[in-house]
Amino acid sequence: MANEQNVLGKPLKLCCHNGGYTREGFCHVPASDYGSHSVCAVMTDAFLHFSLSRGNDLISARPEYSFPGLKAGDKWCLCAARWLEAERAGVAPPVILEACNKACLNVVDIEMLRQYAV
Repeated sequence: MANEQNVLGKPLKLCCHNGGYTREGFCHVPASDYGSHSVCAVMTDAFLHFSLSRGNDLISARPEYSFPGLKAGDKWCLCAARWLEAERAGVAPPVILEACNKACLNVVDIEMLRQYAV
């Protein structure tokens, strides 16, 4: 993970506490991560409800997974395809480019990400 790069070609920065596929807080994409949890996003109510409507409840706490549930303003590593789906639906959350893994560029164009950068 130490050698992974962000979408700007620099070392990958921390996205959040206890998030990402590996729960390390980095949008690290190991070979086992078929969903490519590579987009570091700042949650919005619109996105969280969109995700819930698609069967992925990020709002409810799941203590058995040490998952507190997310609220607007929280940062989280999202699947690149889900972020793109949300963008097409008009509810894509803002992103932190320095913490987005370059792996997301296989799904999302860098210029589109720049439009949502905070």
